[in-house]
Amino acid sequence: MMDSTASRATSPGPAGKSETATGKVLIVEDDEATAFALRDGFEFEGFDVVVATNGRAAVRAAAEQKPDVILLDVMLPEMSGIDVCKQIRGVGNNVPIIMLTARGQEVDKVLGLKIGADDYVTKPFSFMELHARVEAVMRRSASKPESPPVVEFGDVRLDFRMLEASKNGVRLDLSPLEFKLMKFFIDNQQQVVTRDLMLRTVWNSNSAVFTRTVDMHVAKLRKKIEDFPNQPRFIITIYGVGYKFLG
Repeated sequence: MMDSTASRATSPGPAGKSETATGKVLIVEDDEATAFALRDGFEFEGFDVVVATNGRAAVRAAAEQKPDVILLDVMLPEMSGIDVCKQIRGVGNNVPIIMLTARGQEVDKVLGLKIGADDYVTKPFSFMELHARVEAVMRRSASKPESPPVVEFGDVRLDFRMLEASKNGVRLDLSPLEFKLMKFFIDNQQQVVTRDLMLRTVWNSNSAVFTRTVDMHVAKLRKKIEDFPNQPRFIITIYGVGYKFLG
């Protein structure tokens, strides 16, 4: 639901319509009136618009339509917005995601951000506010540099092209999986990542049974890259959630 400001903002006359495509937005919303208003508003602002009305359709559209930003309602039929976000991030898709929540419960907002959402807006909202949030996350996404093929932090040097690693100039014996794990940490540095997300991304597994696997591999990796593995400087444990890389 959008407030009255949104209704006015999303009903422009044809003469004022933007002639330049701004990008593609995927709107995931099962409420027909809200979805129509959002489509109307973003088309007026020059966006190509795709609408999905349930979670499974949203996952397909994210993969097939290649949107530049996703507006994702939390409460959806067939699959929740939280699960949709997990699946999109689980296949390595870093498209900006803004969660739309009507609940106003802090747990939803925190959970959404922890599993990879970039921002959230609480209903009812104005279209102008939402449009500003969309522009902001798209700017951040466009300016985010790709991870370089060679990364250095502390005394550690990682060459992802050659799969070579060293610490203080001495070769480190990292397995391909450990390189993949380090690439994941570097791509998400300064962000809290959950064990479930790591399993889906690094191990391509959806099973919560093996979350202990993550801890075991992180412990082995710390022994190789940290000066004091029991007091890690780079791979920090976020208790009850997962890890954060401070490279």
